[in-house]
Amino acid sequence: MILNGTLQADGHRTTLDDLFRRAGVRHADALALIDPPNAESLTGRSPQRLTYAEADRAISMLAAKLRGLGLQTDTVVAMQLANTVDSVIALLGVLRAGMIAAPLPLLWREQEMVAALGRIGAKAILTSSRVGANAQAEIAMRVAAELFPIRYICAFGDDLPDGVMPLDETFGSLPTESFQPAARLGPAAAHVAAVTFDVTGDGLIPVARNHTELIAGGLAAFLEGSLAADSTILSAIPLASFAGIALTIMLWLLAGGTLSLHHGFDPAAFTEQTRAHESSIVVLPAPTLTPLTDAGLLGGPIKTILALWRAPEQLATAAPWQGDARLVDIASFGEVGLLPARRGSDGLPLPVPYGAILAPRGASGTIAVAETMRTEAGTLALRGPMVPTQPFPPGAKQADEDGTALDGLADTGFACRIEPGTGTLVLTAPPAGITAIGYYRFRQREVDAAVAAADPAAVVVALPDALLGQRLAGSAGAATASELQVRGYNALIAGAFRPRACA
Repeated sequence: MILNGTLQADGHRTTLDDLFRRAGVRHADALALIDPPNAESLTGRSPQRLTYAEADRAISMLAAKLRGLGLQTDTVVAMQLANTVDSVIALLGVLRAGMIAAPLPLLWREQEMVAALGRIGAKAILTSSRVGANAQAEIAMRVAAELFPIRYICAFGDDLPDGVMPLDETFGSLPTESFQPAARLGPAAAHVAAVTFDVTGDGLIPVARNHTELIAGGLAAFLEGSLAADSTILSAIPLASFAGIALTIMLWLLAGGTLSLHHGFDPAAFTEQTRAHESSIVVLPAPTLTPLTDAGLLGGPIKTILALWRAPEQLATAAPWQGDARLVDIASFGEVGLLPARRGSDGLPLPVPYGAILAPRGASGTIAVAETMRTEAGTLALRGPMVPTQPFPPGAKQADEDGTALDGLADTGFACRIEPGTGTLVLTAPPAGITAIGYYRFRQREVDAAVAAADPAAVVVALPDALLGQRLAGSAGAATASELQVRGYNALIAGAFRPRACA
């Protein structure tokens, strides 16, 4: 199993590329990656199925392409891609090239992208010609026009704008030599591997993690779920966050099996995937549990479900689980960390322990995956091997100002209280001033300012939403949505003003 060595004393020297190569050596001809069945409607490209040998070749070709552009070790390369095979090959290709991957949320537009990539000094963007009706390559070109350090835009797909370098040859059939990145000083696993972005009351924050921290996040969920080696994993969580990397790429690399990717959520495509690939493990946004269960779509070959809670304060009131599959709740605290907990025999969610959290809980041979504490401000703080400890770029801010851990302790911003007599924590509220819509976080005052700039008469509010946690709703003239789009704001903000049919 891939875990051999990861849990040993030399585990801190293991990189994501090491994990992939180990799986590839064992299963060169085995199926490694499967595209969503609706990939062509998303990106215009036919669905792909890659063996480990084919994926290895594609990763090396993409790494060589980046090096051929003159990009150096530890260059930050942004990625904005659908949840497809392209995104996995892109991230692993960036890492094999010795660079730093910065995956971006798919609905981000020029405003957020410029703010984020300007902070971290990105020099290239990997994207696709389109995702659905959105011209992603053109968006990337507009971002590059605003940020001088970004010199290269590379994209998968056809009909690319002038100046965009094609990436489809990454999947060519020509043989390629095994690509070896330049040597680095010190353990490779201690170098920054990925930068994701959090939104806190202080604004947009880049959060850097090295290979060891990424592996620790995936390992926590892997152990709590008692996942088997060589499993087929179906994941609907994109890579544009720590949780996405930990629950998609890391689970796959640790298991060394097959990763089937789902973009959506599209119930028809999900049904086709579970039946076609006999996925024994599925990774889902928690709000989809009830509708999918009611539709009878979480049975059959599915043995384990990992449900990602982006609003973990809602977990305590979740309905009891009555399905046959093992259910593991993954409480995600922005980009700080995640806490996995398998449902008990009563089907109810487990409370958050105060202090050390071990995985798998209640079993022998556990390992410590995190430690919880309550701050003087009454918020939950995390410490442990997955928690980020270094600011990015290095020296940009003091660690206690930018969301990374100070003395190993990172504040999540989620309000909590200690439950008397139980030694557990109860989450009572999300971070103040933040509107959370699915995978996306906004500072509400920035949303208000953006809307006011587009239309001083417009009003926007955050409302509860059963599936997304919250949603934005606006009242304004018909041109407000178009004006927000022209100004390059997130589609969720512009969408708050879309015309609605009368009942």
